[in-house]
Amino acid sequence: MATIKRTVVTGASSGIGLAIALRLLSDGHEVIALSRTKPDIADDRFSHICADLNDVEATAAELRQLGDVYGLVHAAGFMKTAKLGKLDFDSGEAMWRLHVGAASALANVLVPSMRDGGRIVLIGSRVSGGAAGRSQYAAAKAGLVGMARSWAIELAPRGITVNVVSPAATETPMLNDPQRASSAPKMPPIGRYVRPEEVAALVAFLVGDDAGAITGQQIMVCGGSSLA
Repeated sequence: MATIKRTVVTGASSGIGLAIALRLLSDGHEVIALSRTKPDIADDRFSHICADLNDVEATAAELRQLGDVYGLVHAAGFMKTAKLGKLDFDSGEAMWRLHVGAASALANVLVPSMRDGGRIVLIGSRVSGGAAGRSQYAAAKAGLVGMARSWAIELAPRGITVNVVSPAATETPMLNDPQRASSAPKMPPIGRYVRPEEVAALVAFLVGDDAGAITGQQIMVCGGSSLA
């Protein structure tokens, strides 16, 4: 009998995180969502831990009790934009704390008891390569890439892979968030926005058995946006 893969997913309340949680459940994973708000998911293999991702250490003891965890997918995030001369450093720090700081804290707690051959996937952004008015967000997402590559080297002897999946503009609530930008996101060359399910499909592959030789990579799901 195959061992059920227990995977922690952040940001599962909506958008990309929710799509990932649903896809992993359909693939047979046991999914543990970590967030302030419990996702509307009804499945015997789904559970939720109420936690503030800005203070992961507050729930560290509970996380350590999870024991044999197979995977971690960090999808929680938010974007605020500002050009030079109008940068909000509180917002910049908050983005760094949620995207990079929370990922670091989660991995620090979970990896020691993570199953050898496990998987870590961090949700980045095509913007990590740079975008006008989004320097603070880009810095946080670029930080994920350097961190993932470092972890990939460190964890390779245990067969644990670490990768970053970086979408372009995706059909999520954040796409129309008025704090994101004053104008609509640029349409990808394919003529439509990325669907959350398309991001989830790549994540599902990377946490699967066939992706054991893929590690330390940033993979774009951008509809061609990164070509420009």
